[in-house]
Amino acid sequence: MPLQYSPYDFDVHRDPYPYYARLRTEAPVYRNETDDFWALSRYADVLAALRDSDRFSSANGAIRMEPAFWGPQAEQMFSFVAMDPPRHTRLRGLVARAFTQHRVQGLESRLREIASGLLAPLLERGSFDMMADFAGPFPTEVVAELVGVPEQDREMLRKLGMEIMYNDEESTDLRPEAIQAIGALIGYYTELTIARSTDRRDDLLSGLLDASDGDDRLTPEEIVSVLILLVGAGIETTMLTLGNLWHTAWQHPDQRRRAFDGRIDAWIAESMRYEPSTQTTLRTATEPFELHGVSIPAGARMLLLLGSANRDPAVFADPDTFDLDRDTGASLVFGSGRHHCLGANLAQLELRVALQEIVAKVADYDIDPEGVRRIHASNNRGFAALPTTITAR
Repeated sequence: MPLQYSPYDFDVHRDPYPYYARLRTEAPVYRNETDDFWALSRYADVLAALRDSDRFSSANGAIRMEPAFWGPQAEQMFSFVAMDPPRHTRLRGLVARAFTQHRVQGLESRLREIASGLLAPLLERGSFDMMADFAGPFPTEVVAELVGVPEQDREMLRKLGMEIMYNDEESTDLRPEAIQAIGALIGYYTELTIARSTDRRDDLLSGLLDASDGDDRLTPEEIVSVLILLVGAGIETTMLTLGNLWHTAWQHPDQRRRAFDGRIDAWIAESMRYEPSTQTTLRTATEPFELHGVSIPAGARMLLLLGSANRDPAVFADPDTFDLDRDTGASLVFGSGRHHCLGANLAQLELRVALQEIVAKVADYDIDPEGVRRIHASNNRGFAALPTTITAR
């Protein structure tokens, strides 16, 4: 059967890993004429591209190929993720001054309260949808807490966030309701930034307003773009990762038992390698080059297959096996180079706290395979529904 790969293909969404295996072997530089991209699937090639921001630019966007998100306007939605040096260096540097390890670690006790509060009614019921009832609301609440969104506005923000993150089951396109929700969110965060500029609090938004390098400060527009970025990078990715962790452990009962017996950090690390929520990232070739005998022109859209790199047998022995004893140090789940995920520490803390709170109260669980529903997205992998029944401790 001829090799065909597209990130829009629903069969790829069902199980991309056999496609990746063929790409690594048969076409390590794969050309898709219809969707207009070249895909890199081997670990060494993906890592080299991530670390070479001169030849592999992020300025047209790094997350979605759709026209609304691809091009110079990408930075409005994705902030410094869609920039190259020196603009990327400046903006990321200023954001990092506000998004400190101290600020993240200071959230831990509040994260436990949020997780425990969300879990209490679910444990009482004994059955729930992991995605709608916990994996979605938990990071939404965490980001609202981190940013400093007033309590009375959080329900509205939850609804807008879910409109943006909800994926149509019949399409990978962003729905009109999601576009409207993004506009409403930009409006809300603009007003909140103006209000907070005269009323500082102990939160990320105040930190972004105060962040400076000499006389250089973030503009209000730049701050709003960072807050919008947090919806995708801080909420959607964590939501999908929690669901993938839950589903993967369910599929592997022996490893699940070990995870529940204290191997939570290994559960997180190996799940994120084995079934990452972010499967692809984009770059633009700034000059023509040749790789594996294939000539690639300047301006080419380069699709870096992170999900494939993390299953490359040249780096990970027996990569299709889910193994909590594996050394996952080489995993590219948080990227590499200049664009290494700035929120990696927060994401890992969220996942650890959520799973610790669950494991402390849940002895085991089951998922109803009849009710499982996957999302359809060109870059993300995860679930829309995971109906769960738990056995309490």
